[in-house]
Amino acid sequence: MDLSNLLTEQRNEKSMNLDQLNTYDILKTIHREDQKVEKAVEEVLPEINEVVENVYKRLASGGRLFYVGAGTSGRLGFLDSSECPPTFMTSPETVQTLMAGGIDAFFEAVEGSEDHEEQGEKDIARKNITDLDVVLGITASGRTPYPIGSLKYAQSKGAYTVSLTCNKNSVISHHANAAIEVLVGPEVLTGSTRMKAATAHKMVLNMISTTTMVKLGKVYENLMVDVQASNYKLMNRARRIIMDLTDVSYDEADRVLAATDNQVKPALVMLKSGVNYEEAKKAITKSDGYVREAINYAVGKSDV
Repeated sequence: MDLSNLLTEQRNEKSMNLDQLNTYDILKTIHREDQKVEKAVEEVLPEINEVVENVYKRLASGGRLFYVGAGTSGRLGFLDSSECPPTFMTSPETVQTLMAGGIDAFFEAVEGSEDHEEQGEKDIARKNITDLDVVLGITASGRTPYPIGSLKYAQSKGAYTVSLTCNKNSVISHHANAAIEVLVGPEVLTGSTRMKAATAHKMVLNMISTTTMVKLGKVYENLMVDVQASNYKLMNRARRIIMDLTDVSYDEADRVLAATDNQVKPALVMLKSGVNYEEAKKAITKSDGYVREAINYAVGKSDV
């Protein structure tokens, strides 16, 4: 395949003299180009909206979300999926990443690993894909064989498939139920898609995972009420969330958190409704994890 026609492989006319610029002018050139990313992402918000609705429906029914990529694209997937358990208390199985060359390729490039469709197919097949799952292939060029192989296999199993690229009418888009093509234009450093393309893709992945988790009841107002308080910083955040939402003291927030095994949701329901821990857990279960509904149930008690 002739890659020279890909937008991500073309030369940027604004940076032709990059090697002749002083430090500050190089920085200004990069910054000016980075400003195009926000607009490019805005252009594909309708496509992102469609994807989120489908991811939400499938995760709400017990499905999983898989990111698949090579090189920078795979690393971006790992960055997003690895943050879901501590931020939203999801199972590590809920959002996963498959990367060409395996986890070792996150730290050091595994040359040639991205060039085999069959490996992408084999890796995703090991996950026992069903029609409840979502498989999202990330590739700036839109033609990387590894995620294409994964998407082809996932489609054969009825999974919802998504392509995330930076080129129009990409090869991978023809194997996806939904195509997100973020056209950020040629890179300042020709072909270095770790720059604008990667920035755009990180923004999109953040949007997809965060919005999905909001819709799944992992957020109350704009606070992460399913935070996994597993270290000092997160414990402190959990206390501050409770204090912000209930106006209790630090000591009271600490006491109630201790009674709920450091879980913010039942602590909030207890403080806002006056029920005990067991009643709070019942209310949360009855409301499918949505804090507002759980508080209403607990206050009414007749529904708990």
